[in-house]
Amino acid sequence: MSASGHSRPSTLADVETDVKIIEQVLPEGSVDPVYQARAELLNDTIQRMGMGKYQWHLFIVTGFGWLADILWIVVAGIILAPIIQEFKVQGPFLSLSTNIGLLVGAMGWSAGSDVWGRKVSFNITLAIVGVFAMVAAASPNFTALAIFAALWSVGVGGNFPVDSAIFLEFLPATHQWLLTVLAIWGAFGALIASLVAWAILPNFSCEATVVECKRSDNMGWRYYLILMGGLMIVLWILRFFVFTLHESPKYLMGRGKLREAVAVIHAIAEYNNCDATLTVEQLEEAGTSRVLEDTKDQDGQDPLRPPAMDTSAWGAFCRSLKEYDSSLVKMLFATPKLAFSTSLIISVWAIIGLAVPLYNAFIPYYLSSRGAAYGDGSVYITYRNNVIIGLVALPAAPFGGWAVEIPHVGRKGTLALFTSASRYLPMRVHHSTT
Repeated sequence: MSASGHSRPSTLADVETDVKIIEQVLPEGSVDPVYQARAELLNDTIQRMGMGKYQWHLFIVTGFGWLADILWIVVAGIILAPIIQEFKVQGPFLSLSTNIGLLVGAMGWSAGSDVWGRKVSFNITLAIVGVFAMVAAASPNFTALAIFAALWSVGVGGNFPVDSAIFLEFLPATHQWLLTVLAIWGAFGALIASLVAWAILPNFSCEATVVECKRSDNMGWRYYLILMGGLMIVLWILRFFVFTLHESPKYLMGRGKLREAVAVIHAIAEYNNCDATLTVEQLEEAGTSRVLEDTKDQDGQDPLRPPAMDTSAWGAFCRSLKEYDSSLVKMLFATPKLAFSTSLIISVWAIIGLAVPLYNAFIPYYLSSRGAAYGDGSVYITYRNNVIIGLVALPAAPFGGWAVEIPHVGRKGTLALFTSASRYLPMRVHHSTT
C-alpha cells in the first residue's frame, strides 16, 4: 500500500516506492541484510506474478482461521447463560479460561511458526479446536469445561496471526487491501454461531425462570459444542486434504532452503498459469550483493568473505524476536507526530481487545434482560435477535476494504468512522424502548 493510504499501488513503481519508504523507517542493521535482500526479491517476484487462482483459494482457507477466531468468542458468550444455570457458577471464569488459552495460542503459534514453519501451524490449529470442543461437551462439571475451553482456545489463538501472515506472504503488494476484507470471514463466523444457537438452544435449554436446571433439560449447549467442534473438523479436512498449502517461501529462505523456496514460487506460478523466472542463483546473488554493499570498508574494498545468514531454527527464532527489540520500539516514538500516532493505534487496539470479548460475552444476556423488560425474554427471541446482529455485521468488512482505498479517507478516515460509530451508536441503543 502506498504510504499515504489514499490508493493501493497499481504499478510496480508504486510498490518499489513503498519499499523505499519502509526502508527509511527501519533503523540500519535492524534486519539481517541477507534476509532482507532475498525477501525483497521474493516480494518482487510475487508482485510480478500477480493475483491468481492460488491467492484466491488461499483467501478462502485462511478465512477459515478468521471465522474460527470470532466464532469461538461468540460461542463462549452464547453458552454462558445455560452453563451458569446448570452449574451455578460465576460466569466470568469461563471467559477467563478462554482468554488465557487465546493468549497462549497467539504467542506460541506465532513464535513457533518461525521455527517449525507456517504449514504445521496452519494444518493443526483447527483440528485442536474441533477435538477439544467436542470433548468439552461431555464435561461433568464447570472445572472440566473451563479446562477444555482453555485448550480449544489455544488452537483458536493461533489462527488469526498465522493465517494472516500466510495470506500476506503470498499476496502481491497491489492486493494487500484484501487483508482488510479477510475480516468478513469473522462476520460469517459470528453469524454461523448465532444461527446454530438459534436452532438448537431454545429447544434444549432451561428457561431463565427455572430455579433448578437439570443436565437432562439443558443439553443444548452440549449439542451446540459438538456441532461447532464438528464444523472445525470439516474446515480442517478442507484445509488438510482438499487444499494444498505450500510452505512460505520467506520461511524456507530464512532457513537456507533456497531451492525449496524457488520450487514453491514455480509451483504457484504453474497453479496460476503464469510465468516465474526466479532461480536459485538469483536468490543466492541477492543476499551476497546486499552484504557486499553493506560491509565495504572505507577505502571501498569488498571484504573477502561476507558473513553468512544463520539458517538454523534458532536463527529463525532470533530473527522473529528482533521484532520486539527495544530500538525498534523507540523508532515508533522518534518524533512527536509518530509518538502520537503510535500511542493512538496502540490505544485503539487495546480498547478493541477489551471491547470485543466483553461485547460478545454480554450481548446474549443483554438481549435476554432487555427482552424480559419488554415482555419477551424467551431463549428463542434472544437468539433470534443475536442472528439479526450477525447479519447486520456482514457488510462491515467489504465496506472497510473499499473505504481504506478512497482518496482523502484512507486508513485513518476509515478507522475514525468505525470507532466513532462504535462509540455513539451503543449509547442510542441503550436508551431504546422497543
